[in-house]
Amino acid sequence: MAEIKHVGRLKKNNRKVVVAYRVIPGENPPVNSLVIDTATLRDEDHDVLIKTVESNSSQTAFEFAEVMARTQLSDGANMLARFHSTGKLQPLPMSEIEMTPNTATVIGLDELNKIIADQRGVTISDLALKDPNELKPGESITEAGSVSEMPKTTNPAVVAEAKAANLQAPNDGVLTDADLAAKYRSDADRLYKEAKALRAQAEELVPTTKKKSSAKATT
Repeated sequence: MAEIKHVGRLKKNNRKVVVAYRVIPGENPPVNSLVIDTATLRDEDHDVLIKTVESNSSQTAFEFAEVMARTQLSDGANMLARFHSTGKLQPLPMSEIEMTPNTATVIGLDELNKIIADQRGVTISDLALKDPNELKPGESITEAGSVSEMPKTTNPAVVAEAKAANLQAPNDGVLTDADLAAKYRSDADRLYKEAKALRAQAEELVPTTKKKSSAKATT
């Protein structure tokens, strides 16, 4: 039976989710993951997301966010950056998520992460994506993502969310509330400028017609 990585559901209500990050980089101790509630997406974004999840590149990637970082939505926007800026990436405890790689298998994400970490002889924190530039000479990133998949050595891929969404973690690897707030303000400023420019272009094409109210004669 074929397995599909990165898909699961919420334990409390069975809502389907796609797991972008099974372990959030820099979080210590590791408690949360970053997931996408598929029911909250627009139809066109949902279709692109599902096709991307099922693609070979996603099924061979350790974290789905790696592939999101190089995927465009139907309107040309970067998937990872758009989902980040619109709040579609939700931090949720691993213990609240069940992975459903096939119709016959259900396993908690926290349990799956522990199995993978034990197979590698590392901690759950060590499962988080690492910047290839920080690896020691000769060191590589091993990957194991499905329930039955044993770890195998692969070349490190793109480090996803921080670079794709221009949300760069500080040197200690931890994103603070202040960092997130600064990013959100930057996104808001950029979107405001884009909207203003689009309105100006629209006015050039078809100027807005202002209605003139006729003054009533008074006697």
